[in-house]
Amino acid sequence: MKKIATLAIALTMTAGASFAGGYVAPVVEATPVVVEDNGSSSNAGLIVPALLLLGVIAAVASDS
Repeated sequence: MKKIATLAIALTMTAGASFAGGYVAPVVEATPVVVEDNGSSSNAGLIVPALLLLGVIAAVASDS
């Protein structure tokens, strides 16, 4: 019985210390990001569909 009481007292005394100070959220400052535009006029997203369209046209033209 003494062991259980001693354990309960030890846990009770350390429980208060674990909450001392409370939680403070860390402050993270965001650094500004500058994106430089190269001014390039070509769109890489159109290259693949254009090549596929040329392939379809070539296949239809060679079929006749």
